[in-house]
Amino acid sequence: MEQTTICIIDDHAIVRQGLKELLHKIGNYKVIYEFDNGDDFLQALPLKPSPHIYILDYSMPHMNGIEVLKSLEEKAEEYKILLLTQHLDEQIIDAAYHHGARGFLHKNCTAHDLKFAIDNIIKIGYNNVSEILKRVRNYDHNGEKKRNIVLTQRELDFLRLVCDERELTYEQMAEIMNLSIKSIETYRAALFEKYNIKSKVGLVLFSFNHQLTEPFL
Repeated sequence: MEQTTICIIDDHAIVRQGLKELLHKIGNYKVIYEFDNGDDFLQALPLKPSPHIYILDYSMPHMNGIEVLKSLEEKAEEYKILLLTQHLDEQIIDAAYHHGARGFLHKNCTAHDLKFAIDNIIKIGYNNVSEILKRVRNYDHNGEKKRNIVLTQRELDFLRLVCDERELTYEQMAEIMNLSIKSIETYRAALFEKYNIKSKVGLVLFSFNHQLTEPFL
């Protein structure tokens, strides 16, 4: 079984050390990068080799976890982020998903919870699936009822590739659709603007919410 590689971003050395020891005990995990602040993490990107998952602390000085997520939205690469927080505040959770987090955990979680979250994100792309559905099923990000969805065939084709279980890059999507990467970015930008979406995760949730593509039909 392939070892799951992890990057930890947390400003407390004792927390990072504790996480590394715990991860080593509970599964086939290996921490290959660690950073004590969001600035240094962002400046180091892209990490080579790229870890499978990033465990990001919400409460850090200078740049909190949500601000890090916002900066990652501007990157071409998709990052699987598990947000750790001491504050299960509704606004924090909503902002985390709105800006691309794949899941969240309270810092008082058990080792089982941590393993479950990591494995879910690796296997199906997300943790807290029921929580995500509760937040997106009936309302959009502005708390308004769903609008009628009108997509061109090309936009729908693009959305299907975004939801593909292979987790394709935008470059791979462009090759499959026989388009330039600029055209793919145009479809992405159009969907982002029309439906107030901020990330690739948001596109998948949008598809789930409106039952537009496989595997959500």
